[in-house]
Amino acid sequence: MDISGRHEESGEYLMVSAAVHASVGTSRLRNIKGMGFATSDGQPTFENAARVISDAVDELPAPPEGPVVAERGEFYEEPEVRVEQFLGPSFKYVESIAERKTVQAAHHAAYAARKLFL
Repeated sequence: MDISGRHEESGEYLMVSAAVHASVGTSRLRNIKGMGFATSDGQPTFENAARVISDAVDELPAPPEGPVVAERGEFYEEPEVRVEQFLGPSFKYVESIAERKTVQAAHHAAYAARKLFL
């Protein structure tokens, strides 16, 4: 998952979160099974970011079988156990090349969706 739009634009916030449900190999994305999106006009606090990410994960066509994965900056480098309390499903920070590529796919989706909303 990834969030775009943590900065103010024209005096307003618009965070767009994209969750990507993908199957991955050791070093690459194999396929994308679905995507979920959610938006928030709240300020980019830990709680608001976690809520919009949780909403995007809930919008996936099927619940994730594995953990939700994100870069450390998405949750202000909070410990994984704290993030899990907000998300529900298991959570971990990016560890493998394939996970990083999946997060990149979510980044592009979130960025593109945000541009469409603005």
